[in-house]
Amino acid sequence: MEVKLWNDKREREMYENFAELYAIIKATEKLEKAYVRDIISSSEYETECQKLIAHFKTLAFTLKDTVPSIERFADTYKMDCPAAINRLVTSGVPATVEHRAAAAASATTSAAIVAECVQNFITTMDSLKLNMVAVDQVHPLLSDLSASLNKLGILPPDFEGKMKMKEWISRLSKMGAADELTEQQARQLHFDLESSYNSFMAALPSAGT
Repeated sequence: MEVKLWNDKREREMYENFAELYAIIKATEKLEKAYVRDIISSSEYETECQKLIAHFKTLAFTLKDTVPSIERFADTYKMDCPAAINRLVTSGVPATVEHRAAAAASATTSAAIVAECVQNFITTMDSLKLNMVAVDQVHPLLSDLSASLNKLGILPPDFEGKMKMKEWISRLSKMGAADELTEQQARQLHFDLESSYNSFMAALPSAGT
């Protein structure tokens, strides 16, 4: 005896859509695992993943009234596909696209910090040239420079510029606000700044590497 799962054409289409949704989720889970295990290349993964996401979005829109929650659908059919749910529902883009976006954001942030460091180096050296040698003039500039250097992750903790700025800040902290650097101290500080600036520029990754 043949058992029908549907009573009319509309019900039949609904179950066919359920089956397709089930297949997309399962296929995405397999694809995610294959990518994580390096079984397929990044380009192959991205192409296939974009297709699955596009099909999923179309189907999810069609089923929005009958399947309001994809997570509940997966639970109901005991699918156990966390990677697929994350990719299709939470992320909505292939992992490769996520990684590129994160790298671009990181590069943009780093570029802004590098520019800030350069500006702080130049401002501090220029101030010394203009004979702004009072502690309450020099200390804030060195503090800003030190803070910007510490924000840049590509510099090691023992980077020359970080160590020298720390030493100078410590030295100035023991002086009074109105005290002034001697000519010899100002020359030494300018020399240390110039040396640190050159080391800083040398430490930056060159374009294209």
